[in-house]
Amino acid sequence: MYTTAICPYCVATKNFLKSRGASWTEVRVDTDPARRAEMMERTRRTSVPQIFIGERHVGGYDELVALDRAGELKSLLETQA
Repeated sequence: MYTTAICPYCVATKNFLKSRGASWTEVRVDTDPARRAEMMERTRRTSVPQIFIGERHVGGYDELVALDRAGELKSLLETQA
């Protein structure tokens, strides 16, 4: 997950994933310009968080919650465990 230190949606995403028992790797793009460029190349987006589950780009917080509401998040997380 690509994040910054001052992003409230990044905090919300981490709390949401924690509530689902998921783990993640955090990539701080505010401290590493090369990683920001990497994020933009991979996602074609500039906002954070940008969430990947495995190699699948989920999007941001809203897309993650929508995936959960659609009943798809649990199985996606289980395939990555």
